[in-house]
Amino acid sequence: MTGEACIRLIAGLGNPGNTYRETRHNMGFMLIDHVAGTHGIDVVKEKFDTVYGRGWIQGRDVLLAKPMAYMNRSGPPVRRLADYFGISGEEMLVVHDDIDLAFNRLKIKKKGGHGGHNGLKSLIEAFGNGDFIRLRMGIGRPELRAQMVDHVLSRFTMEEREMLSSIVSRAGDAVGTILGNGVEQGMNLFNK
Repeated sequence: MTGEACIRLIAGLGNPGNTYRETRHNMGFMLIDHVAGTHGIDVVKEKFDTVYGRGWIQGRDVLLAKPMAYMNRSGPPVRRLADYFGISGEEMLVVHDDIDLAFNRLKIKKKGGHGGHNGLKSLIEAFGNGDFIRLRMGIGRPELRAQMVDHVLSRFTMEEREMLSSIVSRAGDAVGTILGNGVEQGMNLFNK
């Protein structure tokens, strides 16, 4: 991974509580739970309005975190946790839902703006820039712009639910690739 920062924190974005648990906006939380389960990491510690766990993935010591301050206020808790562990924004991978990608699509991106995503917007404000790696998980776009909020907070259709575990599993593979072989390799394999 020459010339790249080493990922030390994986933050999955979502909304806390059972109401939002299986909604499109919680793809980040779903992935953190999957990765934690796959690698035997207990994401149960609480600090700075985050739930987090620490463990080893691909020979790397990483934190898995879920901010509990609702999507549009995700930034400050993640920033406080990162500061506490001496982790910079460049050493962070953020996992989030993305309406600009079709359902079932994944895209790894090195850095950028928020693209209208309130969780990313909050993180960019908290860290002062968007210099963190993102794993974008497609949830598709509603037909009408007015349906945007309802769409991201809605539950998956029966057909989508049947595909969900394989999508989350593939995203887990993307995380492993990024940690083990670097972002470029991850982009080459998963940005198709």
